[in-house]
Amino acid sequence: MSLEAENLRTILARIDAARKAAVGPAPSTTLIAVTKTHGAVQIRPLLEAGHRVFGENRVQEAQGKWPELKADYPDIELHLIGPLQSNKTKEAVALFDAIHTLDRLKLVDALKTEIARSGRTPTLFVQVNTGEEAQKAGVAPKDAPALIATARDAGLPLKGLMCIPPVDVEPSPHFALLSKIAKVHDLPLLSMGMSADFETAIACGATLVRVGTAIFGKRD
Repeated sequence: MSLEAENLRTILARIDAARKAAVGPAPSTTLIAVTKTHGAVQIRPLLEAGHRVFGENRVQEAQGKWPELKADYPDIELHLIGPLQSNKTKEAVALFDAIHTLDRLKLVDALKTEIARSGRTPTLFVQVNTGEEAQKAGVAPKDAPALIATARDAGLPLKGLMCIPPVDVEPSPHFALLSKIAKVHDLPLLSMGMSADFETAIACGATLVRVGTAIFGKRD
């Protein structure tokens, strides 16, 4: 068994343990294996082990490796978890099964146009900048209700929220805030938690956790 497959098994066991320890976990928690900067050689052992849900940060990088892998494993579910530029909307809708980074009105319009044109309906998440960090993508919490309403009025397949808490702070208040916004707006999916904090996210109700480093090791 490859190191990546062993690490996958360890993370899945930790997810299971965190769900059992949580007071009110989500009905299910899906692991998104984040493959940013990692190639097919590292990804295939996870596919061979039966894992099918993966995440990428950049549209262009994903285009370079996933079409071939999807041809071999048609049931792959691919998530875009990095910022989406409006001019990459066509490529993103064509390749990804979920997009976690809807964060502005311009993107609502671009996604509406492309979904109508292509007939593909990736599951959409609004990214909320819970720490209101200037350098980070995402809508401010106070502006999230308006963006959610606009996306729904546009008929977009909006199902959840995503956040990335600030580095080196206790993440649970950020996860709790995201969960609260989701409940208010009746959004069932919560994409939160990464390698360092996914167990905390599960305790706060995460339905998807995004883990890369703990599976593939540190990126170059």
